[in-house]
Amino acid sequence: MTQSMTAFAREQRETPLGKLTVEIRSVNNRFLDFALRLADPVRPLEPMLRERVSARIKRGRVELTFRLDAGGAEPGTGEVNTAQLAALAELQRTVLGALPESRPLSVREALDWPGVVARTETDESRLGDEVKGLLDDALDTFVATRLREGARLADTIVQRIEAARALVADLESKLPSIAVHVRERLESRLKEILDKLDAERIEQEVVLLLNKSDVEEEIDRLKIHFDEVTTVLAQDQPVGRRLDFLMQELNREANTLGSKAAHADVTNTSMELKVLIEQMREQVQNIE
Repeated sequence: MTQSMTAFAREQRETPLGKLTVEIRSVNNRFLDFALRLADPVRPLEPMLRERVSARIKRGRVELTFRLDAGGAEPGTGEVNTAQLAALAELQRTVLGALPESRPLSVREALDWPGVVARTETDESRLGDEVKGLLDDALDTFVATRLREGARLADTIVQRIEAARALVADLESKLPSIAVHVRERLESRLKEILDKLDAERIEQEVVLLLNKSDVEEEIDRLKIHFDEVTTVLAQDQPVGRRLDFLMQELNREANTLGSKAAHADVTNTSMELKVLIEQMREQVQNIE
């Protein structure tokens, strides 16, 4: 199903290591691009995080944030690095000597200082499991949001496609009368300009000019592209790039239609088609 590249999800849970929070947000981008903001204990898990996210998301600028608040952590979840703690104490004495009005660090602040508490392998394993589970929950919410928004984008595009089909069908129904009108106008002008030419020569010139103004081929290609857009929207894979290409093709045919215009109805149809195509193109920029 069609997915939007714009979405947001936030999940949070209490763990034995503290309160763990993850946020995922994304905006449109030509490729998959990551921006990670990870709490220090989570940084070693970055390769796993990238792998799990890229398995679910194929395009977009993705910002992934993990925060760990150890305020509610169980005691004894790591070993105190006494050397690092002594260095911190010496640093505090230096600061308090220079700035006596400063407040000393609390026990919690000292334990939260990078490197003071060395986590055990058990702690890292537990943290990895918690991070993985929380990320999967957030990705479920995130992808569901992208799918809902993608469905709305697809509906908008389908509405524009149907409006474009109606324009083309209306123009197609008028082509015989347009051809008659163009032929009569050309014959009249040619008779005025080429009064000395015979009827056969005038007929040849009329046929030549009518062929140059014929738009049936452009109409056929437009209808083929309309069908392809609806087919692509139903595919269960990233379709944004394919849709972007189809918008370029539709715009090309609409421009060619306008350049061949020998009647106001053709000109008006070309202009209205380009408006609809531009509206679709803006929506396609947000589709994965």
